[in-house]
Amino acid sequence: MKAESVLKRGLLLLTLAAIVGLPLVILVTPVQGAPPSPPPFVSGRILVKFDPRTGAVERAAVHRREGGTPLGVIRGIGVEVVAVPARAEEARAAGYARNPHVTFAEPDYLAYALEDAGAVDPFFGKQWGLDNTGQDYDGRTGTEDADIDALEAWDITTGSADVTIAILDSGIDPNHPDLAGKLVDDAIDLTGSLTVDDNYGHGTHVAGIAAAETNNGTGVAGVGYDASLLNVKVLGDEGWGASSWIAEGILWAVARGARVINMSLGFYRKSLTLQAAVDDAWNSGVLLVAAAGNDGTSRKLYPAAYPNCMAVAATDDDDQRVDEPGWWASNYGAWVDVAAPGLFIYSTFPTHDYFLDKAPKYVYGSGTSMATTHVAGLAGLLFGQDQLRGNADVRSLIEDTADPVPGTGTYWVHGRINACNAVGGECAYGGQEPPPEGTVHVHSVDMEYT
Repeated sequence: MKAESVLKRGLLLLTLAAIVGLPLVILVTPVQGAPPSPPPFVSGRILVKFDPRTGAVERAAVHRREGGTPLGVIRGIGVEVVAVPARAEEARAAGYARNPHVTFAEPDYLAYALEDAGAVDPFFGKQWGLDNTGQDYDGRTGTEDADIDALEAWDITTGSADVTIAILDSGIDPNHPDLAGKLVDDAIDLTGSLTVDDNYGHGTHVAGIAAAETNNGTGVAGVGYDASLLNVKVLGDEGWGASSWIAEGILWAVARGARVINMSLGFYRKSLTLQAAVDDAWNSGVLLVAAAGNDGTSRKLYPAAYPNCMAVAATDDDDQRVDEPGWWASNYGAWVDVAAPGLFIYSTFPTHDYFLDKAPKYVYGSGTSMATTHVAGLAGLLFGQDQLRGNADVRSLIEDTADPVPGTGTYWVHGRINACNAVGGECAYGGQEPPPEGTVHVHSVDMEYT
């Protein structure tokens, strides 16, 4: 069932106008020419948080003084969405911020999807991140045990359908045979797309990693196994979304009982609006995980870098930080909590036509987006194993049981996640050594569809 956003009524056309035409960048044959840079924030709109002691008359006076028109309020955190003249967003936000009645004011920053082109389930052998035996998967091979030991974890627990993982992304294909039975009977579009379906591909792909139907004789396996999925569409059909949409999506997911929130998206600006929503969700007992970014930098990406989010970097099939020359590299740093498989991850893809003549059902995708949903799936597994666990306990279990792969303590604080150890098993890490200095490990960047 599709719910209506509190901001939907007439408020989202501004944002759609700002992001229409941005390039599709995932899982397809590369287009000719360099794509234009996306705008950093929504045109003609800012976000304003008033001191709660400020009355309606005083608020109206501030809006008149600063030349802003209130459009609506993000419920739960009390942030107003305010229309301002285009190309004056930063100046008007600064003006509001100087007013003693205002706690903060900022542009409505745009986030983007963090994916780079690129068991008994028939395609389980392609899912090296779940079980890496050094197998050949479509001409590529990795290192044995450079995986999260999912099979061993599922011998201990397969979780519970009562635990819901919210996928804040570009939507989820509700008709995919590996996902349809996992979706709860509620969904929301906060982007103005007019559909909760996935017309971009990213959301469907990450949803499959988190909790595709498993042991069903179809397609791929999901880390969260029995966990359910909640479709929260905060990225539009071009793969971009406003921070206000994401904040509202977080609050909506919390209200509908999500235990885990996955955000395979981000931007390099610290939105206080989004941080308020993250903090509200954490204080409500929800575990939030977010992608660290694909630019090979130590610069902080948000929402991953907020203290109440788990930031996730990406490893390859040799347990190295992903660093593909000329293509992409995982972000890193002391602000990154854990790592997870993120290169050539095989998962679900929309079954309907949307960009390709005949859209495939399963594809390889790469990015910290994919790594993040491995962590979200594991969190769902842990909540399902013991539904009385708190979010701090689940976070600690994931972090404290991670394998100390090369780069631990440098590229990320803890190691690459180990599902088996997190759920109480005993799966020793093989202790892979990094390659000799100067060695460049390069994978093909060709995408293969099935």
